Amino acid sequence: MTSPTSLEQRLQSWSPAVVAPTFGAADVAYAVTDTAVGRILLARNDSGALIASRFVPDDAAEDALLERIGRRVSPRILRRPGDLDPVRRQLDEVLAGRRHTFELATDLALATPFQRTVLTTLGRTVGWGARASYGDLAGRIGKPSAARAVGSALGANPLCIVLPCHRVVGAHGALTGYAGGTAAKRYLLDLEAAG
Repeated sequence: MTSPTSLEQRLQSWSPAVVAPTFGAADVAYAVTDTAVGRILLARNDSGALIASRFVPDDAAEDALLERIGRRVSPRILRRPGDLDPVRRQLDEVLAGRRHTFELATDLALATPFQRTVLTTLGRTVGWGARASYGDLAGRIGKPSAARAVGSALGANPLCIVLPCHRVVGAHGALTGYAGGTAAKRYLLDLEAAG
């Protein structure tokens, strides 16, 4: 048995190397940012493509979105705000009216095949300052009776603002539901109408 003094002496002379922890590369980097239209979570995959630009009004919404990303893309997710700086800059420019389009690689990994059809058609056919109704967009995808399904697809848009679902309004121009709320939708539409 070792005497207490010799154990104490050994412990006092022991000098382990202290090394800062290192983190491997993440498959998904994300940041949460406050904008003129609300709190938004931005996420990109390991190739740099944006996979999420989604309103997260509270921590529960943020956690739910991160969980969804973990299931659909990868559980290797790190909060790395610096990785999203280029996206934040473009988003800030759009929300200030200084930019009318995003120049970003995107990946609709969080969307279903139907949502992808709706969102890519939206992105191609409804430009800055334009509006379309849900029925119009349903017609553009070749499913004129699918206005409700189009509305559901837009409601789950993982790339809000980037893929401009705020430009889709009710048949008579009414501001219907929007993930960021109708005040955010009004802000975006007014911004685009001004120039």
